Amino acid sequence: MGILMIELMDIIEEIESKEIFGHSLSVWILSLIILIIGIFLAKFFSHLAWKWSRKRLDRHGQDTFKKIIYYFIVIIFVMMALNNLGIEFSGLLVAGGVLGIVLGFASQTVVSNLISGVFMYFDKPLKIGDTVAIENVEGVVTEIDILSTRIRTWDGNLVRIPNEKLFNSVIENKVSNEIRRVEVVVGIAYKEEVEHAINVIKKVVEDHRYVIVEPAPLIFVNELGDSSVNLTIKVWAPNDYAYQTQIELLKLIKQALDKEGIEIPFPQRDIWIRKK
Repeated sequence: MGILMIELMDIIEEIESKEIFGHSLSVWILSLIILIIGIFLAKFFSHLAWKWSRKRLDRHGQDTFKKIIYYFIVIIFVMMALNNLGIEFSGLLVAGGVLGIVLGFASQTVVSNLISGVFMYFDKPLKIGDTVAIENVEGVVTEIDILSTRIRTWDGNLVRIPNEKLFNSVIENKVSNEIRRVEVVVGIAYKEEVEHAINVIKKVVEDHRYVIVEPAPLIFVNELGDSSVNLTIKVWAPNDYAYQTQIELLKLIKQALDKEGIEIPFPQRDIWIRKK
């Protein structure tokens, strides 16, 4: 037993005598232990926060609250580990030079995204599963993080938008209302009777299963085009069936106009040849 204790003391002395970047090995081990304990506690308390928020917050709120608790605890223990290594943040900022400036800009962006994420949580302009259009990006919201938001576009691409940019952008939420307006444009030949064409289209609209009676549908001449008289049809439909309604109306209106013998012209141009 005595021999074992002596060997243990020798190992401890050897650890104390070794230095890495100006600090003994024991100091590095203690800092590592502090980080491991911090990560463990962060996971534990963030899980408790998630369980607490399940009946109080929506899915977005649960995820945001959980991540805030996790990163807050991790940051505290990172500071403790650095402090154990004798690194003070005031001295780090002074001695950092160019690195300190770079880190300053990076942290400014991170903090800005974080604050924007918190503001967006309370403002709630969108949530997971919403169909949105943000500048030139349109698709379904798949994830809302504390720093960024991810959108799956219609062609399958995953777009990450920093929360700061998202917060300062115009967000078009296409599902925030229960109903949505659908617009279809149909051109008829100049020789056709406009009122007759409108009545034919009106019948198709009235018979459609998803078109809502109120607000009332609108059918009117929108433009006298180069080759056709363009009629605009505006109707309201349930949000979940808006795209389907638009597709079906185009098909049914075409079939109805064909049945009535109303021509839908293709682009054409008359050429006059002057004889000398």
